[in-house]
Amino acid sequence: MEPGEAARPSPGRAVRALPPRLLLLPLLLGRGLQAAAAASSSGAAAEDSSAMEELATEKEAEESHRQDSVSLLTFILLLTLTILTIWLFKHGRVRFLHETGLAMIYGLIVGVILRYGTPATSGHDKSLSCTQEDRAFSTLLVNVSGKFFEYTLKGEISPGKINNVEQNDMLRKVTFDPEVFFNILLPPIIFHAGYSLKKRHFFRNLGSILAYAFLGTAVSCFIIGNLMYGVVKLMKIVGQLSDKFYYTDCLFFGAIISATDPVTVLAIFNELHADVDLYALLFGESVLNDAVAIVLSSSIVAYQPAGLNTHAFDAAAFFKSVGIFLGIFSGSFTMGAVTGVVTALVTKFTKLHCFPLLETALFFLMSWSTFLLAEACGFTGVVAVLFCGITQAHYTYNNLSVESRSRTKQLFEVLHFLAENFIFSYMGLALFTFQKHVFSPIFIIGAFVAIFLGRAAHIYPLSFFLNLGRRHKIGWNFQHMMMFSGLRGAMAFALAIRDTASYARQMMFTTTLLIVFFTVWIIGGGTTPMLSWLNIRVGVDPDQDPPPSNDRNRTKQESAWIFRLWYSFDHNYLKPILTHSGPPLTTTLPTWCGLLARCLTSPQVYDNQEPLREEDSDFILTEGDLTLTYGDSTVTANGSSGSHTASTSLEGSRRTKSSSEEVLERDLGMGDQKVSSRGTRLVFPLEDNF
Repeated sequence: MEPGEAARPSPGRAVRALPPRLLLLPLLLGRGLQAAAAASSSGAAAEDSSAMEELATEKEAEESHRQDSVSLLTFILLLTLTILTIWLFKHGRVRFLHETGLAMIYGLIVGVILRYGTPATSGHDKSLSCTQEDRAFSTLLVNVSGKFFEYTLKGEISPGKINNVEQNDMLRKVTFDPEVFFNILLPPIIFHAGYSLKKRHFFRNLGSILAYAFLGTAVSCFIIGNLMYGVVKLMKIVGQLSDKFYYTDCLFFGAIISATDPVTVLAIFNELHADVDLYALLFGESVLNDAVAIVLSSSIVAYQPAGLNTHAFDAAAFFKSVGIFLGIFSGSFTMGAVTGVVTALVTKFTKLHCFPLLETALFFLMSWSTFLLAEACGFTGVVAVLFCGITQAHYTYNNLSVESRSRTKQLFEVLHFLAENFIFSYMGLALFTFQKHVFSPIFIIGAFVAIFLGRAAHIYPLSFFLNLGRRHKIGWNFQHMMMFSGLRGAMAFALAIRDTASYARQMMFTTTLLIVFFTVWIIGGGTTPMLSWLNIRVGVDPDQDPPPSNDRNRTKQESAWIFRLWYSFDHNYLKPILTHSGPPLTTTLPTWCGLLARCLTSPQVYDNQEPLREEDSDFILTEGDLTLTYGDSTVTANGSSGSHTASTSLEGSRRTKSSSEEVLERDLGMGDQKVSSRGTRLVFPLEDNF
């Protein structure tokens, strides 16, 4: 065919021209098939990838579960080793080291092994850069291909240490959430302190204990806070302060480090049967000042002055913090007491005593829930559970069956022992496993000096003023021993570890940890030699008074007048309402309350199934302090009686006994006579004594 000649159809074949888009159809169809094949292979790859991710997640969860088991097993082995060593120490009568110090040593050893003897594992691959926000976020949600991942903030890392972040998963596992200490470990320790309180000697020295716990803790807090503020200023001058450290931070440190916890000293006192009054002063102060310290620290955190400078002094903010302190403490006290009263009413007006297991379980749950309820309502669980324990021991304990009484005491005693030693073991562990330590030699040395001066500034001056109102003085040897016994322990550690986000709080935590180590090891180990050096008597039966020849009116003179006033009201009204003991309400309430009195009074009281004398009467009374009314007759504790009642004469040799318990037993006919009575009425001479 020539050029330019038009194409002609071949003979016998009909040809029609196709549009261009139809010519592209095979190409498009081929590409579509290729795309479908690619999509199919991509879907299969995605499914394989998802399956691999699920397998990796399951493997990771299994590994995490195994590490959790290993970390808990580590602490259990620590406690087991501590218990066995305690037995060896007690068997050999070794007192230079207490079990709490031993638990800390074992924790240190395990911490060294975990820190330097375990291989590092990677917890993350790389860091992600995010834009700076106006506020800090505690949780981060990341969307990756439609899948959301949640990340929780663990704390800030300084730029200089970004490449030295510890990657050991085991170290992260043994680092407990601080809330575990407050919600799990602290409640049984504090409740046991209130539930096992020896009222006999506690209320005898109630005024002095309250002075040391409230005024002493406040004085110590402000003295330590101001001294540490001077130390911080010195650190800034010499260039040892790398971040902000405010005055309120110093006061917060003063509050948490003022929480004395002489568990070691008190344990040795108990074992040696040291002087009961010194034991009562130390025990009462340590129990109450833990509660005061935690409320005081919360009030300092709540201090928020108006204006731009949030750390300047503001009178309005100061008084607001004082109001918060009073409100939190009174609210927590009320909540704990109310919970104890509710438990007493439940155990009195039900037949739970027929099922001791259920009774013990209810008692345990009601007591523990007091702590959580107070924390949920914005109060302090430590204060609430402490006074719940005191209330439970005073009222609910009388309503429990014999089996439940034994079970509850043993249960909380075991929990207290395990939780306490667990905390001290963790203290030793935390020295090497905690990843935010800030060691400052100047701050640490200043803290040791400050706590010594703060302790001295509230023990000696308060003892001087208290002795002005006490007939039985707090001697110099007692004051020196109280000064020596102000060691720090579980409460100071728990308050310090609860917030370690800032540079100042990290430095406080490290310093608190070292102070606890020093006081437990040095002061705890030196308790026995100090008792001997100060000539403080040991081998005293805690349930017996000193010989009556020393001070015949000792009990009455050392009883706080406010307690004697409270005791009369408690004996006549609260005990009959909440327990099966005490006088019938028909003899103490007005006559127009007769129906209510009969409903609230337990039948055991009318049937004389419970003893009429109060177990607390010999805690605060002497022979001349108690007058009992039986119907139309009056019997005094010295043996005289009014009309219609025969007088019981007491021989001279029997009158010399200082215990009013024996006199009451004779007068009430618990020996040879049997007196049928409708109730008792107590009359007290009120005096303003501490």
